[in-house]
Amino acid sequence: MAFSRLKSLKSLKRTMGFEQYVVVLDACVLVPMPLCDTLLRLAEEPAFYTPKWSGAILDEMRGALVKNLRHSEESSAKRVEAMKNAFPEALVDDYEGLIPAMTNHVKDRHVVAAAIRCGAHAIVTNNLKHFPPSSLKQSGIECVSPDEFIEDQYHLNPDQFITILEQQAADIEWTLPELIAKHVPCLRRLIVIKS
Repeated sequence: MAFSRLKSLKSLKRTMGFEQYVVVLDACVLVPMPLCDTLLRLAEEPAFYTPKWSGAILDEMRGALVKNLRHSEESSAKRVEAMKNAFPEALVDDYEGLIPAMTNHVKDRHVVAAAIRCGAHAIVTNNLKHFPPSSLKQSGIECVSPDEFIEDQYHLNPDQFITILEQQAADIEWTLPELIAKHVPCLRRLIVIKS
């Protein structure tokens, strides 16, 4: 994580407030339930950021749940509906006309178009190679991995962040060290668990 990026992120969030930092979550970070759960808990009030996605991103997520993880169509559709209900303002519409002007990987041009349409500051994805910096430079959108993003959120308010993770761990009947080790290992060097 670049110090300058963290410094500018802190400055922007301090100026704008956590809830105004807008992030498009790519389908690949929404498919794994523990990661999706962590990201969406960080977007609940008091929010670290505002999540955004498009219908195409949700369709891609639903398809991956069915095809790759063998979830049923019904359970996948329920998960999408639960996300829509929890974050009704997350859905980005009317971005399709921007897609032809995008220069990143053809399969993910819809993601950048949605990010531009909603005024996103960042895209969180595991597929960084589909979003080269040269394709995002003009829009000012940053592309970060979920590990980088989660670590940035931790640095903004460590106490609140730990409280959120403790609740997530309790909800799935795990300990905080188990949750960190299995689902947010990027934080192992930052969070000291007191026994």
